[in-house]
Amino acid sequence: MNKLLSCCIILVMVLAAPPLFASPDEQENQPNIILILSDDAGYDDFGFQGNTVLKTPNIDTLASNGVRFTQGYVTDPTCAPSRAGLMTGRYQQKFGYQEINVPGYMSPNSKYLGDDMGLPTDQRTIADYMKERGYATAAYGKWHLGDADRYHPTKRGFDEFYGFRGGDRSYFSYGANNRLPHHDKRMERGFGKFEEPKEYLTDQLGAEASDFIIRHKDNPFFIYLAFNAPHTPMEATEEDLAQFPQLKGKRKTYAAMLLAMDRAIGNVLDTLKKQGLEDNTIVVFTNDNGGPTDKNASVNWPLAGTKSNHLEGGLRVPFVIKWPAKLPRGVDYNQPVSTMDLLPSFFSAAGGDASKLKSIDGKVLWPYLSGEVKEGPHKALFWKKDVRAAVRQGDWKLIRFADRPAELYNVKEDEGEQNNLADKYPQRVRSMFKEIFAWELTHERPLWMLTQKYEDYDISRMDRYRVPSKEPQDWKWVPRVTNSK
Repeated sequence: MNKLLSCCIILVMVLAAPPLFASPDEQENQPNIILILSDDAGYDDFGFQGNTVLKTPNIDTLASNGVRFTQGYVTDPTCAPSRAGLMTGRYQQKFGYQEINVPGYMSPNSKYLGDDMGLPTDQRTIADYMKERGYATAAYGKWHLGDADRYHPTKRGFDEFYGFRGGDRSYFSYGANNRLPHHDKRMERGFGKFEEPKEYLTDQLGAEASDFIIRHKDNPFFIYLAFNAPHTPMEATEEDLAQFPQLKGKRKTYAAMLLAMDRAIGNVLDTLKKQGLEDNTIVVFTNDNGGPTDKNASVNWPLAGTKSNHLEGGLRVPFVIKWPAKLPRGVDYNQPVSTMDLLPSFFSAAGGDASKLKSIDGKVLWPYLSGEVKEGPHKALFWKKDVRAAVRQGDWKLIRFADRPAELYNVKEDEGEQNNLADKYPQRVRSMFKEIFAWELTHERPLWMLTQKYEDYDISRMDRYRVPSKEPQDWKWVPRVTNSK
């Protein structure tokens, strides 16, 4: 009798539990999702951000038909940790992914080195969650979440992959022999099948994504389109360079690389329209971190700072979401949001119960964007690299250093972070320090760390930034002057 009762209880629990996979009826209403990520682009370098020299018409149209986030943040100011936070919906420090994973740059006493540095296999990705909801999944372009086979996209929830495992590579073919110093730069189709691009890489990535849309138009799909543009090496086609006769040097090449990315994105958006999928497709465009102005001639104006540091120019990025069936068009959302919000937002849009997601730090954005919830999704946002850390609470932002006093800014009134108010508000500084300390207690020990010389280089980037002059390519480096003692 007891066994029969136990079986009945178990059966009731199973029947009452939510389904693991979406039903066919649910799939009919599920939106397609395309997450487009640029690499190392500057905050100012798009028409929808106010730039009048560079040409990004397709991305600008995307923004005008969607919601633009004026305070969109990444979880880290460098490529790989930012992608780890994006892909998991979590602060990556909570699973030890605190630094970039570039072989040769790391401290020799790190736990993992070389190919072993990657997104821990016990962490679930957006693709894992989307497959749970019945989606076909694909990743195109830059991975940079681990070179070893166990970290491969096809083992992290993606059905298809065409891209490269590492952090950068040429935009042109390396040749038929693929004789490269490391396999992380080789283009790979699926798992282990290496083939070089047949055209300029940015264009081919757009074509690959468009082909996936056509092949999966009758069922919900998730595409992660991670361009390596406009990351170094600075390479563009002659045709695209010719579109910017008024520019020169790296800035000219950078403009041409952005133009090619915009064209590839336009190809994807046109494919959605032709297949009748535009209305119920969520399209996100954002960037992995602030522009490294000294490397690729990107511009983060009016923000100070660059890639690798915790000033706004390293953390705040262009960020747009378009979903014609559900969201308003051509509006700005002015509360702070984070790229880690995308995972729970996508899962919720696909019909999943985001409240049951475990250990997720991101928030479902839809109630905030619809106006259902008036306050912002985050009471605080945090960042950390080694001893350096930052926290934003409301309009206030504190930056903690290892080699100098903390800096405090009201970023609503001073988005360029020139007026350090730490001396004026010592109690606020102490309170925000405590918030950082409490957050740090949730972290795992870093799995690897940069060597000191690269850490010093990152910090040095904080002390100068670029300001306008007569011509964009002539923007000048100036010291970042604050009233710090």
